Formats: sequence, structure tokens, C-alpha cells
Amino acid sequence: MDAPPPREDVRPFVHVAALIAAAGLHAPRILESDVEQGFLLLDDLGTDLYLAALQRSQADGDSAGADRLMRDAIAALVVWQQKVPGDALPPYDDALLRRELELFPGWCVARECGATWSEADRAIWRSVSDALVAAALAQSAVAVHRDWMPRNLMVAAPNPGILDFQDAVCGPIAYDVASLLRDAFISWDEERELDWAIRYWEAARKAALPVPGDFGDFWRNVEWIGLQRHLKVLGIFSRLKHRDGKAAYSADLPRFFAYAHKVATRYETLRPLARLLEPLMGATRIEAFH
Repeated sequence: MDAPPPREDVRPFVHVAALIAAAGLHAPRILESDVEQGFLLLDDLGTDLYLAALQRSQADGDSAGADRLMRDAIAALVVWQQKVPGDALPPYDDALLRRELELFPGWCVARECGATWSEADRAIWRSVSDALVAAALAQSAVAVHRDWMPRNLMVAAPNPGILDFQDAVCGPIAYDVASLLRDAFISWDEERELDWAIRYWEAARKAALPVPGDFGDFWRNVEWIGLQRHLKVLGIFSRLKHRDGKAAYSADLPRFFAYAHKVATRYETLRPLARLLEPLMGATRIEAFH
């Protein structure tokens, strides 16, 4: 890893890598380091990303293969939440949650969609943001990877290998489940999402993790924190296009609009958000990813 200061700081990566190793999970070992110069010599976990393996399984109709990979990812997540100490990580607090949400109106609504919200629209946005932040902060807090998704997991032995963990925080227990099930680059029908969510919930309860005793309450937590994440990602992908010249990310904006719209229509408190989203989406894009 070559992360030249001051643009990058490898210390969070080094810190979380040590926590992962102590938890007995599989991440690149740091063999040598020069933190001041931003150089790390790491294990090579190979080239087979979960994303590619899952896409192959989808294309081949290999339901069992996808299920094996996802069960391994769920099992590792339960260990992560048990054994990576949340109190050793920065808090996923009110300020960070709101900073992430504000990427959506600034970069996606205004820059990508060229839309201007009225004062009534902005009032809806503030109300929905308040509800999402309150729901996130009401969840039990554990170590949160923040991107526990197929592009950051490797097919490895032991499985999975874990990447891109330097932004880990202490926050909502359902966050990483939402990241895994409703990903930027691959989608599943809701029956499979629910099956994997139930498997996680059952394993988490067995491990005495602080999940709700009722699965319906847990699923609501997954959906609400997933919505916060999807709004953030809509902003990030739009920023990558307009600020950083990485236009390819915008191809996946419809997927995230669809995720967000589906959740917003299900819950009375969030339905005003659905009305804000619809003019930005277009009916054909809503249908394409449902």
C-alpha cells in the first residue's frame, strides 16, 4: 500500500487491522510498515472478489454457490461484531450521520439531477433526516465496517478475506447487514434478502449480540439504516462523477434510487421522501431495478 501523506493516513488501517487479527478474522497482515511515509507491505489475498464470484453464481443459476458465500460473510460478520471492540473505534454519531445524508441534496439532487428543492421540499428532507438519524442512534452499537459488501470481501481460506476496513466506526448493529444485502453492484430478490437476514439474526441472537428479540423490528432497522446508506451513496456516486471525473459510478444510481424508493414507500414517516425521490428517478428507472 502506497498512501502518501498528507492525502492519506494509514494509521486507521493499521489500527483496525490489528483489531481484526486479534478477533481471529482474515484480513491482510501488515508485514512491514513505514507509517510516516505511508508505506505498508501487506499479505496478498488473491484476485477473486466476492462480487465477481456472486455475479458468476447469478449468471450460472448457481443458487447454492451464492448461498455458501453469503453464509460465510454472515458468519464472519457475527464474529466481527462479537470480537472487534466498538469502543476502540470512532463513534458513528449524529454529526457523521448527518454529514453523510447531506451528500444527497448537494451532489445528487442539485448536481446530478439539476433539481432545485422548494422550502417545503427542504422541510420534508429535514424531517426525514431527523427520523433516520434518530432511528440509527436508537440501535445498539457495535463495530461497524461501513462497507461490508461483496466488493470488499475476498473468496479466500479462511473465507472471507476482509478489505477496506480503515473507516470502521462504532454504530448501528444493522448497518453492515444492510451493506451486504443491498449492495451497490449486485441485487437480490427480497425473499433471498430476508432469508439471509433471518440467518444473520438467528446467529446474532445465539452469539448474544444486542439485536431486537423480534425479527420484524430488526428488519425495520436494516431497512431504515439501509436507506440512510443508500441516500449517502447516491451523493457519493454523484460526487465521484462530477468532482472526480469517475462517471461510470452513475450507472448504478438507478439501483440506489430503487432501494431508497422501495423503503420510503413502506413506512408512513418516510413516504414524503418517496415523493421527493420520484421526480428525480423517472418511472422506467424505478421499474428497472425493482
